[in-house]
Amino acid sequence: MSVNVNRSVLDQFYRYKMPRIIAKVEGKGNGIKTVIVNMTDVAKSLNRPPTYPTKFFGCELGAQTQFDAKNDRFIVNGSHEANKLQDMLDGFIRKFVLCPECENPETDLHINAKKQTIGNSCKACGYRGMLDTRHKLCTFILRNPPEDTGSAKKKEKKSKKKDKENGSSDGEAANHNDIDAPDAVDRDDDDEDWAEETTEEAQQRRMEEISAHAKNLTLSEDLEKPLEERVNLFYNFVKQMKEDGAVNISDKEILAEAERLDVKDTAPLILTELLMDENIREQIKKYKRHFLRFTHNNKKAQKYLLGGFECLVKLHQSELLPRVPLVLKDLYDADLLEEDVILAWAEKVSKKYVSKELAKEIHAKAAPFIKWLKEAEEESEGSGADEEEDEDNVEVVYSASARELKVETEKPAEEEDDFDIDAI
Repeated sequence: MSVNVNRSVLDQFYRYKMPRIIAKVEGKGNGIKTVIVNMTDVAKSLNRPPTYPTKFFGCELGAQTQFDAKNDRFIVNGSHEANKLQDMLDGFIRKFVLCPECENPETDLHINAKKQTIGNSCKACGYRGMLDTRHKLCTFILRNPPEDTGSAKKKEKKSKKKDKENGSSDGEAANHNDIDAPDAVDRDDDDEDWAEETTEEAQQRRMEEISAHAKNLTLSEDLEKPLEERVNLFYNFVKQMKEDGAVNISDKEILAEAERLDVKDTAPLILTELLMDENIREQIKKYKRHFLRFTHNNKKAQKYLLGGFECLVKLHQSELLPRVPLVLKDLYDADLLEEDVILAWAEKVSKKYVSKELAKEIHAKAAPFIKWLKEAEEESEGSGADEEEDEDNVEVVYSASARELKVETEKPAEEEDDFDIDAI
């Protein structure tokens, strides 16, 4: 059975399909291993060598891998279910197959061994860019570049150039009739004579290539800067988005910039400052998607979000201090904060973002919500019919005057005595 290459696309008529992974566990004890039976077919659908996703599994699972291309055997040590590997393959596809711009899988990788870079080009939208080479798999890719037509084209160009120098009419005809597009973003054609093509189109192409090189150089320079400077770069990026009126639909671009600058954990602190004010309760709903891209399964980012909220309370103290428990519950209900992160925050008053006195006030105001959260946790850990009944009798009540959370227990209605209907 085939599935969509990009499994986040639910369209049944999506044209890019791949076979589901078939995994077979072999051996016992220390020699147990998982053979991915159809890895060749899966990799062919992704236009990648089968060794790449297999090695990706090994990197993610911390397991050794074995390749036997002649016999189509691609092995990951240990016992692994097919569904688990299929989910893991989605991560490989996002990082190394889908185009960052159009999310189309029609992409090619281009390796520059001299500069140790991996270029990525999309046939669908024309995107050209560089992969983030921090993943362990990138080292393997650089050592084992994909077999593509790039080297063949270079040899053909050099052959044509040599024919031209020797006065070959065939070579001259080839030069006039066969103008090749650049093979990759990061080409290694230092010996190529750019004067061969003087058309306006060729000049424009070369300028784009130079811009790509300059962009890549800028990316490298930015990553070498201290954290404070990178955070400031991210701040200015989001601020410009906001001023241009594009911030509402730019959550993916904001995430990409944060990942580029390696400030994904601290990003919620910046977003809170730029996107929120005293109307934070409405803004949580508006920008939920933006924050989720950073805080989902990232407890460090959630701690920075709490820090950003404390800073907001400092700026809008009269409006937000009485509403602290309500805002915390909104963040909790929106899945932007996890229960254990909130409880850990409540255990210790910190002066990292605000003064010690204000931090104590914030924690004091948050106390009703923290109490409700702890009681809810204790009830969820209990078992038995009586405990389940108690849970049904607990409800959260908001006091309009105090604007704080209260926990009240409803008294169960008294049961009426049984009566005999015939006695009426």
